[in-house]
Amino acid sequence: MTRSLAILAAVLLLSTTAHAAEAVPPAIAAAVADSARPDTDKARDANRKPAEVLAFAGVTQGMAIAELSPGGGYYTRLLAKAVGPMGTVYALVSPAQAARTGGLDGINAVVAANPNVKVLTVNYIDLVLPEKVDLFWTTENYHDFHNGPTANIAALDKAVSDNLKPGGIFYVEDHSAAPGAGLEITSKLHRMDEAIAKSELIASGFKIDAEGDLLRNPDDNKAGSNSESGHFVTDRFMLRAKRP
Repeated sequence: MTRSLAILAAVLLLSTTAHAAEAVPPAIAAAVADSARPDTDKARDANRKPAEVLAFAGVTQGMAIAELSPGGGYYTRLLAKAVGPMGTVYALVSPAQAARTGGLDGINAVVAANPNVKVLTVNYIDLVLPEKVDLFWTTENYHDFHNGPTANIAALDKAVSDNLKPGGIFYVEDHSAAPGAGLEITSKLHRMDEAIAKSELIASGFKIDAEGDLLRNPDDNKAGSNSESGHFVTDRFMLRAKRP
């Protein structure tokens, strides 16, 4: 390689690196770098790639965000820091989670440190928020919304749409099932057939605005449950669905 070509290659590499860094807004980078985050959360970052995921979903300062089934609050804490004091995060928990002994301990700890987080116990299929939000968020839960005697995914997707501002985003991330696996896989292996998820969202009026490959893992054994593969090392799809 000539000296001029080597210099050009170096410039292109620096340009590419800078562009990648710019893809993650400073507020998101700061949220992930926050020293107050629990070590257990930080240990998951390598597999969950939170900075890139928040950037893909379009999280910005001042947003109102509703998170469906926040669990222990891994993403709730990050969302709260990323939207800042002028933003709001509604952590939406089901009556079943709220009734479970210790079920809200994790999310309540997030609330204690982040006054812009509001915990609401709601039935997902007919929820009504205090305001229409910019973004709905759910990670590794969409398959669960198909399970149980009162499951109604069409009603849930409609409730999400009804509580979004026009142009708002529904971010859905889940463990991928083998193509054509069908809906029985949601309870059997706790995975989601991506094609079905997209068709359900489209049927509810959403437009698939973007699909992400950041969390893909071609070595994942999709014949096994997500827990057998390792909860955060599965092949996962990312969908950004937009309300018209």
